[in-house]
Amino acid sequence: MSEHNHLETSTPGALWALVTGSTSGIGRATAAGLAQDGYSVIVTGRDRERAAETRRSIEAEGGRAVDLVADLGDPAAVRGLVERIRDAIDGPLDVLVHNAGGGGFAPTESTPEEMYDAAFNVHAKAPFILTGAFAPAMAERGRGAIVNVGSLSTSMAAAGTCAFQASKAALSMMTRSWTAEYGPRGVRVNSVDPGFIITPVNEGIRDMYGTYLASLPAGRGGDPEEVANAVRFLVSPKASYINGTTLTVDGGKTAVVAM
Repeated sequence: MSEHNHLETSTPGALWALVTGSTSGIGRATAAGLAQDGYSVIVTGRDRERAAETRRSIEAEGGRAVDLVADLGDPAAVRGLVERIRDAIDGPLDVLVHNAGGGGFAPTESTPEEMYDAAFNVHAKAPFILTGAFAPAMAERGRGAIVNVGSLSTSMAAAGTCAFQASKAALSMMTRSWTAEYGPRGVRVNSVDPGFIITPVNEGIRDMYGTYLASLPAGRGGDPEEVANAVRFLVSPKASYINGTTLTVDGGKTAVVAM
């Protein structure tokens, strides 16, 4: 099935939100939540059928969405996505959520260059391209919100995850850099750092982390909707004086030292 722009249902003056990696997990929950909040949502991911299914699920709940397939690990595809978004929507972008994840885990000496490049392309270069394309128009209007979905990797390290963690740390610094760059012109930029969230990607390994999850103050892993709710708050007027900060959604992991 081809991409669905559904321009015939567009409403002039609609508020538009782009959520990258929104075909499953945290991204899908965020897209659904923003649709509930009244945004028309641009769903994007690598899998065409999952993107279309996510759009249909939003529409079934009375929301509005378009689905555009793109591999954010390919900078040329990201630049092409920018143009397709501009063609597909009936107004400016109001919210930009950098959620897509990429790369993998391996010891430094065993990390293929392709894995390293995938992590930085998805977590750093794609957000850089997309923000450069859409934040200036937000700044011209004097309003807009950007949320970077980061990781606890920005504040604590683990062996065998160097490329992933370094790329997420780059995204974390972009939060502060963009706050300095666009904040004075009305654009708020914040981060959400999730802990262990039970998504389709890690559902199958939940049992492997049973002891770890039980050790958290929350006593469990998080749900994608719990991270999505943090994103929804940060883009809302209720967070109007929050800019350049990181909201950690980790069940208390970073607050408590294991004894």
